[in-house]
Amino acid sequence: MLQSRSYAPSPRLAPYVARHYVFRAALPPDFTMVDRLLAETAFVRILITGDWAAETSEGAWERPGDVLLFGANAKPFRVRVRGPFFIVGIALRPSGWRALSDRPASDFADRMVRLADVWGEDAEARLAAVATLTDDDAIVSICEDAIAARLTVPGRVNAAMERLETVARLDSATRVEDLADQLGISSRQLERLSTAHFGHTPKTVMRRSRFLDMAAAVRGLGDPDESYLAALRYFDQSHRTREFKHFIGMTPAEFERTPTPLLDAGIQLRQDRKQHRL
Repeated sequence: MLQSRSYAPSPRLAPYVARHYVFRAALPPDFTMVDRLLAETAFVRILITGDWAAETSEGAWERPGDVLLFGANAKPFRVRVRGPFFIVGIALRPSGWRALSDRPASDFADRMVRLADVWGEDAEARLAAVATLTDDDAIVSICEDAIAARLTVPGRVNAAMERLETVARLDSATRVEDLADQLGISSRQLERLSTAHFGHTPKTVMRRSRFLDMAAAVRGLGDPDESYLAALRYFDQSHRTREFKHFIGMTPAEFERTPTPLLDAGIQLRQDRKQHRL
């Protein structure tokens, strides 16, 4: 049985954290699951149980540690887990990225690294403490305390990136040029900000959001109006197929019949954010 639950951050951390999640799976010890991630923001993930690994290059599977920082993904990031697993995650908001890191998000895009190598051993130790807990509220509390301790410049939130977050999540058909005009900045300035905070260009951010809207519609995770609008964002069937192959490595038909529980959990987390309008 797979159980994935996500939680909104506290008001004090809402500018920096998108969601917390707890994912447990009671799978047979000899069961191997291979899936892919397509995250629109960076995540801290604590791998508590399960034999986890990620494909860092073709055929090369690695796990650099138990507490990891994953960058946002512009392409499918393949992961593998054997046996029952328990994982805790924190989705970080791009608009608050610079309060948590003095390095651009692009340094971590489509990568995973030990959190200790970026935030230090103390941050990793704080988060590793969730391994002894079973109560979700207690787990989220530990995660919140660790993020609060990490904040280098509380209140350092980029308003333009906050707007890009909202538009990408709720109106992914918006043209990047139109968004730049709304913000009163040039397209080049928007690209620099997006790369530093999201890890990717605004065009990639919006293109990925359109795909995730469509994937949610295929999985039945969006409401009917969202499903209809998502379908309209593709010009024709060949365009739709091209986007599915680019972002998930499958045709739409293959995606419909292929279980992707880890990807689906990420899509559901995104839908939860839409509901809460965070």
